[in-house]
Amino acid sequence: MSCPSSTSGALRAVWWTVTLTLALMCAEALAIPAVKPQRVVSLDLCTDWMLARHLPKARVAALSPLHRRYPVDWVGLDWPHHDGSLEQVLALKPDLVITGQYNALALRQRLRALGVRVEVLALPQRLHEVDAYEQALLTALGQMPALGGGGAALKASSPVRGRSTRPESAPTGVRPRLLLLGANAIGTGRDTLEDDVISSAGWDNAVERSGHVVLDLEHVVQQPPDAVLWAAPRHAAQANRFGEHPVLRQVVPPRRWLSSDYWPWQCPGPWTWDLVEQLSAWRQEMR
Repeated sequence: MSCPSSTSGALRAVWWTVTLTLALMCAEALAIPAVKPQRVVSLDLCTDWMLARHLPKARVAALSPLHRRYPVDWVGLDWPHHDGSLEQVLALKPDLVITGQYNALALRQRLRALGVRVEVLALPQRLHEVDAYEQALLTALGQMPALGGGGAALKASSPVRGRSTRPESAPTGVRPRLLLLGANAIGTGRDTLEDDVISSAGWDNAVERSGHVVLDLEHVVQQPPDAVLWAAPRHAAQANRFGEHPVLRQVVPPRRWLSSDYWPWQCPGPWTWDLVEQLSAWRQEMR
């Protein structure tokens, strides 16, 4: 009559083994580096801004030279920076180098070959990937706050404006058409992060083609959008004259010309949710 007891003991052993295995797997998945990197170097503009958002200057060994070439008010020019050379980056003795997937390919390969820790962040292509992008950065920095509400929990000391909160779901039904107009007469179409921002805010994208397209003035005039969002660099360029064409100004009334800072559209981040909120507020004002 010892079989039931033996069987029960075997089952308990299997149960504890499975439980311990799952616990170890979870612990490994959620592991945070024991020592947070204290000398972090960025190799591209988007990671420059993310570090400025989430780290004090004391932990940033250098931002990339791009942050001085394309300055934004909330970051400032008083952050340390490097010139993009292998020699200068190595001289900084970083314990973490961070960059985006499309930048500094040769430099990051050389750094890895020399034993430097390099983390490459995949840029979000859709709106639902923004939180995971920020989570990947914070994990590399040894910080793991709970995400929720479109980055609402990811507050930092950097004075970037906006609340970084996810707005309520956009209403269904007929939506006003919005043209996102960038420099060089470039319009942003479907299957893009920007299109997700527009749609989530309750608008319909006036550019029906996929990707970033060169706009045709005649076509835009024939099917004018309900509003135009001018998102281009501050400095005036000959290529920006498209948005100033008098015919386009006639078919879209002045009050339907919206303006936005250029930089939040340039790199995804917690500020992307601010764009959704801003566009949603404009849509409600048009009712």
